[in-house]
Amino acid sequence: MDRAVFLNDVRVTLPSRAGPVAVLRGCDLVADAGEAVGLVGPSGSGKTTLLMVVAGLEAVTGGMVEVAGQDLTRLDEDALARFRRDHVGIVFQAFHLIPAMTALENVAVPLEFRGLSQARAIAQEALESVGLGHRVSHYPGQLSGGEQQRVAIARALAAGAQVILADEPTGNLDQETGQRIIELLFALQRERGTTLLLVTHDHGLVKRCDRVLEVRDGRIGPAEQRVA
Repeated sequence: MDRAVFLNDVRVTLPSRAGPVAVLRGCDLVADAGEAVGLVGPSGSGKTTLLMVVAGLEAVTGGMVEVAGQDLTRLDEDALARFRRDHVGIVFQAFHLIPAMTALENVAVPLEFRGLSQARAIAQEALESVGLGHRVSHYPGQLSGGEQQRVAIARALAAGAQVILADEPTGNLDQETGQRIIELLFALQRERGTTLLLVTHDHGLVKRCDRVLEVRDGRIGPAEQRVA
């Protein structure tokens, strides 16, 4: 099986007033195409930084980062932006929708950046796939939290991303809405054969993953069958 994500001895050290802080201390991770990998661990352990490294949003101090067949350590900022546009979808806890744009426009924007002539038609189809075909003309402020998260998922998946990175995607949702988002996210991941890297403290999400790894003190190891 093809690997979608390959990290080898990845280190990230950031400056601080008290001196350099080692956030990631030699992380190794392999995720196959179509695999769902859960990342758990205590707050401040490096989980979000790990996702940002895979997205090409955080530069590494050392090690190798290969995602969708590309060595991210060799790409400049412009190339990294194109890489994210073409290969990676990101689902944040806080949705990050543009308030002045409709649901359709929020999903279409990254497609338009790619120069796709059918951007709006693809965005419409993506919104229909998450059950929001009737809400395309609504603005984020007119949508519930669960609907906003579904728009964010549609945006992440619309461009045919090979890798989806989700950082606490149900963290701002009530339990019932969060469960619906879980079902949707994994159904779409299976349907499209997308690789999913998921940071979560949600037991329901953890149980749905093919594998669960624990990030602790900047290192990755196998997780116990619980959420830290």
